[in-house]
Amino acid sequence: MKILLNNREEEFIEESISVNEMLIQKKFSFKMRIIKLNGTLISKEKYDITIIHDGDDVQMLYLMSGG
Repeated sequence: MKILLNNREEEFIEESISVNEMLIQKKFSFKMRIIKLNGTLISKEKYDITIIHDGDDVQMLYLMSGG
């Protein structure tokens, strides 16, 4: 399947994957992040049950703080 991940085309072997599986495969381990799937904010509690399909648009933003 092909998706847009942060405005870049990415390809996965699977036909669909969960948000959590995508994070593992892409080695995105930073804990403070926001994920949107097709413009909808996905809560951390739903990463295992939210499925990404071919053609989906995924945005992942890291949250940073500082002073």
